[in-house]
Amino acid sequence: MFNFKAFRAIDEPERCEKFVQGHSDVLKQYGVTKVTSSNNDWVNNPFVYVVTVETADTQEVVSGLRIHIAHPDYPLPMEQAVSQVDHKIFDLVKDYSVEGTGEVSGLWNSKSISGYGVGAVLLIRAGIAIATQLKLGSLLALVAEYTLKPSLQKGFEIETGIGNSGTFFYPKLDLVATSIVMKDPENLPLADSSERERIMELREKLQFNKIEEGPKGKFEVNYDLLLTNINWRNDI
Repeated sequence: MFNFKAFRAIDEPERCEKFVQGHSDVLKQYGVTKVTSSNNDWVNNPFVYVVTVETADTQEVVSGLRIHIAHPDYPLPMEQAVSQVDHKIFDLVKDYSVEGTGEVSGLWNSKSISGYGVGAVLLIRAGIAIATQLKLGSLLALVAEYTLKPSLQKGFEIETGIGNSGTFFYPKLDLVATSIVMKDPENLPLADSSERERIMELREKLQFNKIEEGPKGKFEVNYDLLLTNINWRNDI
């Protein structure tokens, strides 16, 4: 059984520490030792919201992602990374920020639970589901090749306005990252019908138990996606 928990980063320092450690361990396993999205300053950023996945028996955090809300005082991880090769990222984020935008960042999955479909499937759905609580008009992300397809299925599209038609070599020269955007997180017009249905269910129920099924079979998930302290617009 897995527990999904959504929260504002500064409200849950212990969970954030578990996230940081788990993410660091996974990056090291893949030979990545320096990446902008793994900068841990976000734990003190009041405009960051997190979704963690814990095992019910050990409370170990085995997967997670963050949503960074764009703010003049807190550059998005994507801005810090992409600006090294393309300064157009700043104007792009500024344009999307008019309606409120956030970046889905730091998605990771422990090898101990690989094959369940937790990270690339369930966790991305959860991140999209909480975007409407935050009243975001769009979502941005910089994704690896293996998360591009499941992201597109959920309603993202490639943002071709930066990089080489949206692609970059990041965080290493042998890894390709793609910039993507979801321009309507509320209605999800580009999402596959099955994905839209699942995301809408998460958004409507927020706190519930469900039997999910992945490549390794069925497993139970306890979802707690109800956010508190979401009046971030008052602080801009």
